[in-house]
Amino acid sequence: MAYLFRSVLIQSLNKTIRPMWTTINRNMSSHSKETDEEFDERWKAYFDRPSIDGWDIRQGINHMNRLDLIPEPEIITACLKACRRVNDHSLAVRYLEAIRYKSNAVSKEVWPWILQEIRPTLSELGVSSPEDLGYDKPELALKSVDDM
Repeated sequence: MAYLFRSVLIQSLNKTIRPMWTTINRNMSSHSKETDEEFDERWKAYFDRPSIDGWDIRQGINHMNRLDLIPEPEIITACLKACRRVNDHSLAVRYLEAIRYKSNAVSKEVWPWILQEIRPTLSELGVSSPEDLGYDKPELALKSVDDM
């Protein structure tokens, strides 16, 4: 008798109970992947805007520094030209320092290649590289005791 009552109760509950909410499947990644060429063109166009100001340049530099990549020399050149347009030499040098730091973390051969690629632009714009300013060596570093 208990078995019969239990099965009738379960059947009646299954018919009357409705879910409180329904689940909706959403495709969160409906956008297409951006290719490397599209990424480069987007950032070159960002830095080539004629109405760009120092804040926008810093915003773009900070955004690119948060990404897990080292920008192509064409993007670096566009950023350096934007820094020159707003007459901000220090921002250009700091940007080069950030790129040097990120590239040396990956490989010691990346920064010399980037510097070789952007050297004509640096000469054209009159922007100094961190090495030209002596930023690659600590200013007040003492000689190591082990080297004495």
